Amino acid sequence: MKRLLTASILYLSLAGAAFAQVAVTDPWVRATVASQKTSGAFMTLTAPRDTRLVAVSSPVAGVAEIHEMAMRDNVMRMRAIDALALPAGKAIKLEPGGYHVMLMQLKGPLKAGDTVPLELVFEGADKARETMQVQAPVRALTSGHGSMKH
Repeated sequence: MKRLLTASILYLSLAGAAFAQVAVTDPWVRATVASQKTSGAFMTLTAPRDTRLVAVSSPVAGVAEIHEMAMRDNVMRMRAIDALALPAGKAIKLEPGGYHVMLMQLKGPLKAGDTVPLELVFEGADKARETMQVQAPVRALTSGHGSMKH
């Protein structure tokens, strides 16, 4: 019985560790111009198990939302979404013109070379949530990563 309990605890802790290790690669935030109150954050997310990105926050913004851009009736539309599905093992790109994080009500300008702290909240199939801290460098608008206007 003790061996079964120990094995169960080990399994649960390993399952939690795998869930918590969503890989975040190439995070970055678009620099702003004077008086601009919005920007976008971009990155690639790869989860080892089916997971969802359910929330984002940053101390540099009053509001942070997960957004999608999609063509509807020949018009590019942007909208906030409740969550972004991260299928197991599939890299999901957050990029200009697609899924991204909107940073709104910015508390100040974002200059190339700055770093923006982001807090990402992931939810597993079991509804358990994990939080990850990410440091995203700010890149100039001319960095070759495309542009987004809001």
